[in-house]
Amino acid sequence: MDRTVIAYVIYLVVSIGLTVWVARTLSRNGRVFLSDVLHGNEKLADAVNHLLVVGFYLVNLGFVALYLSGDETIADTRGIFEALSTKLGVVLLVLGVMHLGNVYVLNRIRRRGLMEREQVPPVPPQGWVAPTAGA
Repeated sequence: MDRTVIAYVIYLVVSIGLTVWVARTLSRNGRVFLSDVLHGNEKLADAVNHLLVVGFYLVNLGFVALYLSGDETIADTRGIFEALSTKLGVVLLVLGVMHLGNVYVLNRIRRRGLMEREQVPPVPPQGWVAPTAGA
């Protein structure tokens, strides 16, 4: 078998495995965070979590597929390791950027929700007082 094909197979197996592992981890641990962001609405948190995971898969697996092809022919075992380290390194960076982007957006939503909660007075107003002329 050609070394380039071996590198492609290893790249696909490792990249898809990493993408699935990161997506499952984010889904499992992100559900609690989403529930807090969405004020305890569990059904909405599950739906948003599922949509985020699907989007995560589509973007990352699309990138893995587009980044599969290479211009060089791999001549030896060292070339396999060099090609894989470059390709997998870029895939890991893209996974990390996607994760940080998701956390950033969700944190902004959470922060906005906290600010809205702070604007509501803890006790309803008791009545109205007319302003005085001397003040």
